[in-house]
Formats: sequence, structure tokens, C-alpha cells
Amino acid sequence: MASASTARVRFLRVAPRKASLVADLIRGKKVQEALNILSFNRRHVAKDFKKLVLSAVANAEQKGGIDPDNLWLKTVTVDRGPIYKRWRARARGSASRIEKRTSHLQVILEER
Repeated sequence: MASASTARVRFLRVAPRKASLVADLIRGKKVQEALNILSFNRRHVAKDFKKLVLSAVANAEQKGGIDPDNLWLKTVTVDRGPIYKRWRARARGSASRIEKRTSHLQVILEER
């Protein structure tokens, strides 16, 4: 039975639609390959995903006797978090709503 390691970040101030584009790039890859992809990706959320993957690797090592070279990203999920609603003044005394979206990211590593 392969052992799994998990890391998650919640309430990240990035839209889930933007985060899922980066998640699709690294899903199913080996850890070192995913870190290389994230290092050279220009999207801002790639830094957060890189920290998340490194945290999951550290959790796997802490768990005991797992070789980081054999780890791969089993699941990478991006879930919708709460939406912060703000208002912006518009013409003729009206207002329009601004939605600041948040995301919950989760990475599960497994040993092959």
C-alpha cells in the first residue's frame, strides 16, 4: 500500500478559475517535474502552488521514511472559497458590486 501525504491552503486570494489553469499543468506529474514547471510559470498563483507542493513533500518526509524522489502528485484540487463582496461608486450616484473570489487548494502526494 502506497502512503499518501497531504497539504492544503485555504482562503487564498486568487480566483479558482485562474488557479485551476496552473493545477492542470502539474496534476499527475512527479514532484521534481512539477516543481520545475512551477518555477518557470509566469502566473502569480504558481508561487503558492510551489510552496504547497514543498509543504506536502516536507509532510511526507516527516511522516517517516518516504523518499521524495518517488513521490508524484496524485490529486491537485482547486475548490471555490467564499467571495468577498465590495462596492464601487459609479456614475449618477449608483454603485456596482465587485466580487473578490477566493480559493482552497489541496495537493495529495503518493509514493510510487
